[in-house]
Amino acid sequence: MAIFKLNVNGKSREVDVDPSTPLLWVLRDHLQLVGTKYGCGIAQCGACTVHLDGYAARSCQTPVSSVGKQAVTTIEGLSEEGDHPVQQAWLEHDVPQCGYCQAGQIMSAVALLKAIPNPSDEQIESIMSGNICRCGTYTRIKAAIKSAAEKSK
Repeated sequence: MAIFKLNVNGKSREVDVDPSTPLLWVLRDHLQLVGTKYGCGIAQCGACTVHLDGYAARSCQTPVSSVGKQAVTTIEGLSEEGDHPVQQAWLEHDVPQCGYCQAGQIMSAVALLKAIPNPSDEQIESIMSGNICRCGTYTRIKAAIKSAAEKSK
């Protein structure tokens, strides 16, 4: 066990865990931030996506010992009122069905728009392809990302 000081959603947090513990379990089990979901455990589905210094990262395969001083942002830290432009676009386009993958989808979309403010359909499809939606709302996801990009101009 070791003590790790983390910057999570703008707050300093301390956890005493095994260095190999995945960030996902630190967030969910130790910090009670349960918006980040466990999907596959092998970084293939995207349900566990969080931001490390603004970049999308799969928390199920990120050992807490590798986080260091990077700022961790979870879906809970994206906006206090759920009014981030991507979250609003998700609602406007009625994206969620079961909702399980949505936190990871949103976090990936936010990172995408930070890197490419006006992405093409091909860029959206390529970058978002790592996030699986069992309900198949990909068309609405793409429309929501385009809408959020437009509103952010």
